Order: sequence, then C-alpha cells, then structure tokens
Amino acid sequence: MTFVIPFPVIDPVLISFGPFVIRWYALAYIGGLLLGWRLMRRLAARPPAVADDVAVDDFLIWATLGVVLGGRFGYVVFYNPGYYFENPLSIFAVWRGGMSFHGGLLGVMAATVLFCRKRGIELWPLADRVACVAPIGLFFGRLANFINGELFGRVTDVPWAVVFPRGGPDPRHPSQIYEALGEGAILFAVLMWLAGKETLRRRTGFLTGVFLAGYGAARTVAEVFRQPDAHLGFLSFGTTMGQWLSVPLLVAGLVLMFRARPEN
Repeated sequence: MTFVIPFPVIDPVLISFGPFVIRWYALAYIGGLLLGWRLMRRLAARPPAVADDVAVDDFLIWATLGVVLGGRFGYVVFYNPGYYFENPLSIFAVWRGGMSFHGGLLGVMAATVLFCRKRGIELWPLADRVACVAPIGLFFGRLANFINGELFGRVTDVPWAVVFPRGGPDPRHPSQIYEALGEGAILFAVLMWLAGKETLRRRTGFLTGVFLAGYGAARTVAEVFRQPDAHLGFLSFGTTMGQWLSVPLLVAGLVLMFRARPEN
C-alpha cells in the first residue's frame, strides 16, 4: 500500500454572515498586498531612494487593480477563451475562481508603467522594489490553492502524496506547496539577499530580472509535478500552458540581468 497524507480539510470560507463571505483565497490576496506594501516602504527608502511613503501608499491602489484585473483577464484569455466567448457575463463572476499569475503580472507591469509616468518616478528602480515583494503574494496564494484543494499535482507514489477531494482516489503531488516554496519563499529569500546589496540596487532592472527569471524557472519545474487544467490538458511535447507562458519570463529576466548597468 502507498502511504498518503490525509488532506487537511479546511473550510475555504473563513467567515460568513448571510451573503457576506470571507474566503481564505481573498485573504491571501489582501495579506500579500498589505505585507508587500509595508516592506516596499522600507525598500523604497534605501539608497538610492526611489519614492516616498506617500507615493508607495498610492501605488498600492494601482497594484491592487493591476493584480485583480490583469489576473482575471489573463485567465480568460490564456486558459479558457472559448468558454468566456460564449458566456461573456461569466467574466465578471470572479467569486467562482479563475485567476492567472501571468495575467496579474502583466496587469501590475502596466500599472507600474502608468504610475511612474503620472508621478514622474523612474520606472526600473520602482519595478525592482515591486519585484522584491511580489513573492509574498505568490506564497500566500499557493497556500490558498492548497486549502481550496485546487491546482493539485499529478498522480504519484511519493511518501508525502496527498489525496485531494477533487482529484479522485489517487494520491497526488501537493504541487501547490512546491510552488509556495519555489515561487514564494525561496525566491523571496534570494531577492531579499540581493536587495541588501547597494551595488545591485543601483543596477536598475537587475532585481526585476531576477524575479522574472526565478519565477519562470520555478514555475516551469513545478509544472512537471502539477496536473494540467482539465480543459487544456497537455500541449506539444508533453508541455503545459504554464510552461509556455513561463519561458518568455525566464528569457526576459536573463536579458534584464545581463543588460542592467549601475546608475549613480
């Protein structure tokens, strides 16, 4: 018999008062944004200073809109365009789930560019600070995926396999935990270590490159253990949509790291 870890049944709904519901998934977004905002205040003040506290506070609103709107748009376009083309009103039913990191990333990138233009702030120094705090949200988001019993891994016989309620009777990789560690905790630790060096902070765009390349690599590896979306399945050569979307990030990150030059 294969040893498996029982799925820790945690109600995805933390609190409910009639129609008012607070879900762990929503708290993951809120917690990631708030903790990232507080840390970004500190990072933005380190030499060379990028923005004052007021600007960072205002940027939180822009980043929130970028994450939510971009994440939803990305899921609609990248993962299930056919369904939403036939059911356009379902695009707005965000409470049913369906968010894409890659779409959220594009949303935050657009928000950062527009915010910097509006406030007259240098783009890459601010983008570097945003990149350093982004893994916090990824960490909490993947933990929320695990609590929801969604985005689980492929069938396996490893000792730490988990039987997910939505995944049938077979034990599976807890790939959400893999992603929380790789895309979240480990990438965050690497970025914090690098951001502690002023010489690297002055190489504008370098930390953004580390984040993009680090996420692209971590996600590509995690997809080897993660079960593809049922309506997409495997793509060419046994790859997944997550891998196809991550390769450009890995390449772009390496280019940014290579081209980053110190600024006074």
